[in-house]
Amino acid sequence: MATLSFKSVGKRFPDGTLALANVDLDVRDGEFLVLVGPSGCGKSTLLRSAAGLEDLSQGQVLIGGRDVTNADPGDRDVAMVFQNYALYPHMDVYENMAFGLGQRKVPPAVIREKVEKAARILDLSHLLKRKPGALSGGQRQRVAMGRAIVRDPQCFLMDEPLSNLDAKLRVQMRAELKLLNAQLGVTTLYVTHDQVEAMTMGDRVAVLRPVTKEGESNLQQCAPPRELYENPVNLFVAGFIGSPAMNFLSVRLGEEAGAAFAAIAGTALRLPLPAGLLQANAGLAAFKGRDVILGLRPESFRLPVPAGEGLSCEVLLTEMTGADAYVFFDLPAASAVAGTGRLATGSEAGAGAANRITARVEPARLPERGDHIEIGVDMGQARFFAPDTGLALR
Repeated sequence: MATLSFKSVGKRFPDGTLALANVDLDVRDGEFLVLVGPSGCGKSTLLRSAAGLEDLSQGQVLIGGRDVTNADPGDRDVAMVFQNYALYPHMDVYENMAFGLGQRKVPPAVIREKVEKAARILDLSHLLKRKPGALSGGQRQRVAMGRAIVRDPQCFLMDEPLSNLDAKLRVQMRAELKLLNAQLGVTTLYVTHDQVEAMTMGDRVAVLRPVTKEGESNLQQCAPPRELYENPVNLFVAGFIGSPAMNFLSVRLGEEAGAAFAAIAGTALRLPLPAGLLQANAGLAAFKGRDVILGLRPESFRLPVPAGEGLSCEVLLTEMTGADAYVFFDLPAASAVAGTGRLATGSEAGAGAANRITARVEPARLPERGDHIEIGVDMGQARFFAPDTGLALR
């Protein structure tokens, strides 16, 4: 086991494309760290640079404290698991798992011991004589993992290994990979474009985004999944992490008669802020009287609420996913009821719509499309971001 570190890493391709810039990231000893981000954000390039399959334009890669930036792939003591498994179709499972060890002239008895041990861990013992074509997708994925395990590498590098599996098997294999990592304790860097996969598997998750110039960095935030979800550092992370995505509204912060509020742009609607929020948050207080971006997760809404204490709206669409249900609606052009501290109802404010909102509700309380409902907002869960920089206002 070992640490894996990227120090001020940058990569520009010959055609001028800037893939990586100013990436500083440490994968701890035994940690399962996931790289996630949209297409073109550099996550696979970063992984391949650790394997020695991509030459860097700048920076260093260290494995176990040893600088391997210019080392050949075979001298890095890492094992890579590819998206397409890269199994030899003419070899059986045993031969596929043993091939790399044979190339290194490991004694046959040692090879057999290592392969049989890995096969027991991965429940492949009864499949050792089968060819890859006779295996299911999940079994082929486990063979690819077994081929990596027998090498006893310092690091596992996994490039979207579950993307070719169907949805049900992908969920099953997520759990198996995480349990395997806990059992083996090998430092693992894992690439995926699936944020759900990232959040369920990673000890920490590193969110990357595409860069356009040298002064930027692909790496936006690296944190445990819960911290990433609850305290995103900027708009990009807040919008990328979470499914459905966070709702964003342009609001102006204000205070009247000692009560703080957020007035939604394009409407006359005011959302009351929790008491003492501006006093407790200096960064947010500095924007009083100015525009900020308000972020609300779908779970920040609730049904039912007492009459006159929520947003009056018409349901545009509903989704039932099983354990969760979602309501889609447009914010009404409403106004706060003077002196009451509550939100206006449609009859008080008139008709109109401004911003599309997604709210999570209990399936048992899921309304019908076209229903007129009143839905509450928990502003205690609100997040605020500076409109110019996109940084969270802490």
